[in-house]
Amino acid sequence: MLDEILQWDRETLIYLNSLGIEKYDLFWSTSTTIYTWIPLFLFFFILIFWKYTRKEAVYVTLTVICLIIFILVATNLTKDFFGRLRPNNDIRISSMIRVLQNPPSFSFFSGHAASSFSVITIIVLFLRRKAKWSWVFYLWPLLFALSRIYVGVHYPIDIIVGALVGVISAVGFYRMYTRLIRPYLGLGHP
Repeated sequence: MLDEILQWDRETLIYLNSLGIEKYDLFWSTSTTIYTWIPLFLFFFILIFWKYTRKEAVYVTLTVICLIIFILVATNLTKDFFGRLRPNNDIRISSMIRVLQNPPSFSFFSGHAASSFSVITIIVLFLRRKAKWSWVFYLWPLLFALSRIYVGVHYPIDIIVGALVGVISAVGFYRMYTRLIRPYLGLGHP
């Protein structure tokens, strides 16, 4: 069963990666870089401070930062534990795909997917009543995570598991905030 899943994973990566068009390489290479998205992160924090009182905005921001730290640690521990080679570093597959980046670290699970989906999920949870259009932010992690397949550094399962870990972690941190931190601030339930 595991062999069949891994075979599907390799074949799906090869197929999706082969859809790449050279004239879009710069777009995908730029999309996969975290620094490209700094204006979006600043926008998130501006929204939080605009939609919440200053005191609560500080605690919301600290919760998001704690979530990011948690995701980074979980990602690195998981990658070291599983030790799955990235497609760009696996000689059995690297010659069959277009490789635009060559990170040396392991592949499972995608830190890009986990971090982007966790940040967006918690931001949407915090803003869903105050900015009903905030679900549009999910376009970022979709683009960010898919760029990892395009540049040849992650398998689809890496992306799927990373996204799930991100969403589940964000929901957990949001619940922790609403049950432990928000009542401490004397604000009750959102």
